[in-house]
Amino acid sequence: MAPSTTVPTVSDIEVPETLLKKRKQNEKAREERLAAATAARKASKAKRKVIFKRAESYVKEYLSKEKEEIRLKRAARTSGDFYVPAEAKVYFVVRIRGINEIAPKPRKILQLLRLLQINNGVFVKVTKATQQMLRLVEPYITYGEPNIKSVRELLYKRGYGKVNRQRIPLTNNAIIEESLGKYDILSIEDLVHEIATAGPNFKQASNFLWPFKLSNPNGGWRTRKFKHFVQGGDFGDREANINKLIRQMN
Repeated sequence: MAPSTTVPTVSDIEVPETLLKKRKQNEKAREERLAAATAARKASKAKRKVIFKRAESYVKEYLSKEKEEIRLKRAARTSGDFYVPAEAKVYFVVRIRGINEIAPKPRKILQLLRLLQINNGVFVKVTKATQQMLRLVEPYITYGEPNIKSVRELLYKRGYGKVNRQRIPLTNNAIIEESLGKYDILSIEDLVHEIATAGPNFKQASNFLWPFKLSNPNGGWRTRKFKHFVQGGDFGDREANINKLIRQMN
């Protein structure tokens, strides 16, 4: 008896070998992608744990340091002495004057400090050399010792990194880890800690950060901007008062 139809069934049709190969390759690639995604998720989870633990340890460290300072102040007061706080380890330097009529030497120092524009700010480690440099360019800058809160606010709000000579916003810990992972700086909290405590990798951390571009302070500068801070002006060392300026400019 003749078949009812001449159309071949699925089992009768042979699949071309190239198509079979293509299917196998696609399946293999899909499996590899899924495996890589699972591994990445696991690694990310483990990394998050490390970052959280570190952040907790930093908070404890900052609190213990604060409590110790309060204890020393009280002890000094009860014994009738004066408490002299430790010298600053880090300065935050802000440029307050433009480019007009700058002598070659201060101009070069401002370039070395990466303060190329007015209202630019950078973190500088306090050494004998940097103090001498700051003294030479004092009429063009204001600086002081930033606290943890100021460092954190600056990095979270105006933090940009230098990645392949480009200014990239610090929106992700991966950006920091990619550039500073080899120095064991994995997250923004690690970066805050390294800058605030002037850690062993301060130079690399500071160079990774693009100079901060700040706004003019709320309420404006003082009337005698180009007099020293202690004379009612704005330039020069303002010690802890730099934190108030950072709040106004950030």
